[in-house]
Amino acid sequence: MTATVITVAQQKGGAGKTTLAAHLAVAFTRVGKKVAVVDIDPQQSLTMWYRLREQQLGDAGAGLLVNQVKGWRTRNEVDKLAASHDVVLIDSPPHAETEARVAVRAADLVVIPVQPSPMDVWATRPTLEMAAGEKVPVLLVLNRVPPRANLTDEMLAEMKAFGAQVAKSRVGNRVVFAAALAEGRAVNEVQPSSKAAKEIAALAKEILKAARV
Repeated sequence: MTATVITVAQQKGGAGKTTLAAHLAVAFTRVGKKVAVVDIDPQQSLTMWYRLREQQLGDAGAGLLVNQVKGWRTRNEVDKLAASHDVVLIDSPPHAETEARVAVRAADLVVIPVQPSPMDVWATRPTLEMAAGEKVPVLLVLNRVPPRANLTDEMLAEMKAFGAQVAKSRVGNRVVFAAALAEGRAVNEVQPSSKAAKEIAALAKEILKAARV
């Protein structure tokens, strides 16, 4: 077994990167994938969520593993986990050029969450340039989209102008995403029939297709 490696990256903080990574990891397991997450973000938020998950569920749920490592160990950790998993998901740190570049370099696909605001869209350029420099394909994802986001279509057009692929699936700005994580769970576990769960499921499917898993 050789895993497909997906890095969630965004050098601008506050884009919802770690929240998205956690929900995607669980969504991948629910379509039969064995998933390992490599957490190299110094905040360790995803690792703390996983420890809470272990406490709540006992075994953290079938097919999911989260390891926290230092950025320089990323490549070795990914290679080790790739031998026994279908997907290795890397949660990379913001504002850390070297560690983020290592995570991007290790990936088969880079997923870049972007909030629909001019500042967030403009701030995406360094991550796009990093991925281009490493010759790794990217998928831009509109994340934390407000219910009445008048700027969304305008921002979508600007994102497409970057020449990068933009996901058709969008993820709304919903309280349930954070609430689920606070329980050590994901939205498709606490509200499986909700619009939020359907958004994550659709995005997970699109990402796996883009990564050809």
